[in-house]
Amino acid sequence: MSASTFHVERTPFNGDATGRDGWTSTNRPGVLHPTTWTTTVPKELVHRAAVAEVMLTGWERLDDTHFTVTAQWPRSHGFYTPVHGSHHDPLIAVETFRQVGALLGHAEFGVPFGHQFLLRNLSIAVEPQQLEMDWAPASVDIAVTCTDVRRRGNQLASLRYEAVIRRDGRLAATAAASYTCISPTVYRRLRGDRALSGERRQLPLTAPAAPQSVGRLSPMDVVLSPTDRPDRWYLRADTRHPVLFDHPVDHIPGMVLLEAARQATSAVLGRCSFLPLSLDSTFERYTELDVPCVIETHELPKGVVPEGREAIRVTGHQNGRRVFSSVVTAGSCDL
Repeated sequence: MSASTFHVERTPFNGDATGRDGWTSTNRPGVLHPTTWTTTVPKELVHRAAVAEVMLTGWERLDDTHFTVTAQWPRSHGFYTPVHGSHHDPLIAVETFRQVGALLGHAEFGVPFGHQFLLRNLSIAVEPQQLEMDWAPASVDIAVTCTDVRRRGNQLASLRYEAVIRRDGRLAATAAASYTCISPTVYRRLRGDRALSGERRQLPLTAPAAPQSVGRLSPMDVVLSPTDRPDRWYLRADTRHPVLFDHPVDHIPGMVLLEAARQATSAVLGRCSFLPLSLDSTFERYTELDVPCVIETHELPKGVVPEGREAIRVTGHQNGRRVFSSVVTAGSCDL
């Protein structure tokens, strides 16, 4: 299998003495240079406009379908805030995993910029003890296996990838996802006049649910609007949000839908803050910005959920058709 590769070249430094913390003293008095650099990968490779939202710091090809990727989770983030003040938000692991798919698609499988990635499904399960925050940002290593690699001609058509995420050598999460790659010509044909242009079509912004009722502190971060039922909401898409809408789009991003699933689960469980142990999601069609999206929850029977856990199925519908479904699992009690 052929693949194009894009890597950042490291700038060499010639020093004559290596000191503490990887810093090298040169023959110019008082000048220090690091022997190695830690940078994020180019933001374009992970479909982010803001460098601050790039989680990945590097990658390496092992063979045609196996890769290692490195990432860093900050101790504080403007949106992926700590759970209970002590644990990294599992959705930052989801966003990290999403970025892995985009990175490998472009840098290792040759998907041209301008092609669209259509996420079909995504699942993740975390180990809570490995999400505990420390006195420094969390550095994670991600072992990636790509399966079901399908091409149309010499272009990638679809891909499934699985990952094992480790922190300090210990298992922190496992994840899997699949996506389809769509050329600009096909995308315009699929989307018609909804394809991104200078004019955005979207609904007026509705009032948010009470932040504490959905596990949030700021109304700006709430993606649900209340209805007359405690198990039903309208999706609230604030396209001015700097993280959820990092750049212009012509449909609701998958990460917004996953956040809606998390917030709806928080509301149904009656917990102002909880740590999702797993999410298993399917995305069935584009979720439009200009059509009301109804979010509903259904508690799964105890018999199909492992002991000590609760699971909520969250669905979204537009014009009576399901656009996504997500099963969110939580522990039976808070951490």
